[in-house]
Amino acid sequence: MLLALLQANSAVLDPEANCAVIDAAAREAAAAGARVLLTPELFPVGYAPRKLRSGLDPEVLPTLRATLAATARRHGIGLVYSLPRVMAEGDWQISATLLDANGEVLLEYGKVHLFGPDERAAFSPAAERPAVVDFQGIPTSMVICYDVEFPEAVRAAAAGGAELLLVPTALAHGFDDVPQVLLRARALESQLTVAYANHSGVEDGCRFLGGSVIAGPDGKLLAAAGEGPQLLFADVDAEAAKRERAAVPYLDERRPDLYRAWED
Repeated sequence: MLLALLQANSAVLDPEANCAVIDAAAREAAAAGARVLLTPELFPVGYAPRKLRSGLDPEVLPTLRATLAATARRHGIGLVYSLPRVMAEGDWQISATLLDANGEVLLEYGKVHLFGPDERAAFSPAAERPAVVDFQGIPTSMVICYDVEFPEAVRAAAAGGAELLLVPTALAHGFDDVPQVLLRARALESQLTVAYANHSGVEDGCRFLGGSVIAGPDGKLLAAAGEGPQLLFADVDAEAAKRERAAVPYLDERRPDLYRAWED
């Protein structure tokens, strides 16, 4: 399965411009034969947590979701996007959504680990375990940005059967070891493909690293971006995770009851 990953600069509080960028990327990715396009964390509205909380009217969110679903349908491609979501009790969370090529929701996820004072001031942490769905014959799950830096989050997805992990992110400049070292370790230790889509450029004073990567279940990079805007592609082998898990059965040989006892 060909996977496409968008690395780009988004405009804070300009959803129309950002959705146009996603639409153009979806058109190009679909023309190249990609079955899914992964986009960065909060890309449709820009990554600026405090500004989003004070300046984004939550009434626009259903329209944005409909616009993104129309993009998936128009180009016949699966799509991962990240937006704020407002919970029944009024809390805001950072979410990610996986759509199929008909624009139907296959999977939703709320960010569990919030990074830094700005995110914690604007959002509340979710608590849901990463769910797994079949996408193009590959068991697929999602986490968001900082979540992937916790081995427990990725291992929970893998233990649930995931063989592909899609990760929208917003990683600042200076954290090069996250995509270059940590992401590859997560892919290797849980033996699944990890796709990690970051912003580029500057948004609300934050300079983003770029550096998006796609790492295979053997820890090797399938594709890596530089610092600037780029549409990245990688062929995800539907059998790769199974081969790695058969060769070294990390998941089968875990002892979670023992680990819990150690922590107690």
